[in-house]
Amino acid sequence: MQNLQEMNILVTGGAGFVGSHVCKALARSGYRPIAFDNLERGHDWAVKWGPLERGDLRLESDLRRVFEAWRPSAVIHLAAYAYVGESVIDPVRYYDNNVGGTAKLLAACAAFGCRQIVLSSSCATYGVPDRLPLKEDDVQRPVNPYGYTKLVAERMLGDIQAAYGIEHVSLRYFNAAGADPDGELGEVHEPETHLIPLVLFAAMGRQPSIKIFGTDYPTKDGTCVRDYVHVSDLADAHVAAVRWLAAAKSSVTFNLGNGQGYSVADVVRTSEKVTALPIRTEMCPARPGDPPTLISDSSKAREVLGWRPKFPDLEQQIEHAWQWFRTGMSKMHAG
Repeated sequence: MQNLQEMNILVTGGAGFVGSHVCKALARSGYRPIAFDNLERGHDWAVKWGPLERGDLRLESDLRRVFEAWRPSAVIHLAAYAYVGESVIDPVRYYDNNVGGTAKLLAACAAFGCRQIVLSSSCATYGVPDRLPLKEDDVQRPVNPYGYTKLVAERMLGDIQAAYGIEHVSLRYFNAAGADPDGELGEVHEPETHLIPLVLFAAMGRQPSIKIFGTDYPTKDGTCVRDYVHVSDLADAHVAAVRWLAAAKSSVTFNLGNGQGYSVADVVRTSEKVTALPIRTEMCPARPGDPPTLISDSSKAREVLGWRPKFPDLEQQIEHAWQWFRTGMSKMHAG
């Protein structure tokens, strides 16, 4: 029987898209998720499975308050700015929050004896790959400030482990997609930058078209190819990572993807099939720094963590997102 402290998991960014799904998965597995979020980009309505502690990573007083109140046995760290384009325009903001905030969080973990942390990292740490699919030991050469901040956070964890004995799991996501199959949670970003929501917005008439950046990449149809992973499957991987650390396992890094690439054109065609609506596209020049293809080798997570994605199919991911945008968003302030 777990004691109360062992059940407490601090989830920074717990009111965000991935963070709220992680909290739901934790609660379903018998943990008490404590969502720590400043609500700058998260939403209080998304915190339904445990307490919400409003606070900022960069404020030591906020971190001290939540660690003293809950004494978490582990931290899942998802609080970060995550817009690639914004990171190029305003890199100082990204280094201040994603690196400086992470340093403050790790200092709090050390001060309060929390020896387990799961990091939300990113395939953006790889940059433009030399080979595909990407494995965890492939070279990391980020091509934008966002990717650099995630790489620095990973390196910080290694240094913190050596100094303080804090074990970690780093989870490098590929493209998070979909929405809660129960319709309770989904994406709400301002501005929205993710492809699938933008394509569905075009189908709904919320915007006139979807812009396709680059049509002459060395891919099957000339558009970028990405590996999409369902947000609920990402959430399950975080629970598995918490259990890994609780079993006194060593620090480790995992890719999280489905090992299958879909092009931008594939996403548009599949969305037209799911919605039964026409989607207008607008061809635009390629954006600097966009790799033509990113596909994961996530066999390590499957073999070591026992991670089994339930929704690997792009059509099902889009169906869940479509359900959310049609009906779920109207209920987001309820309950």
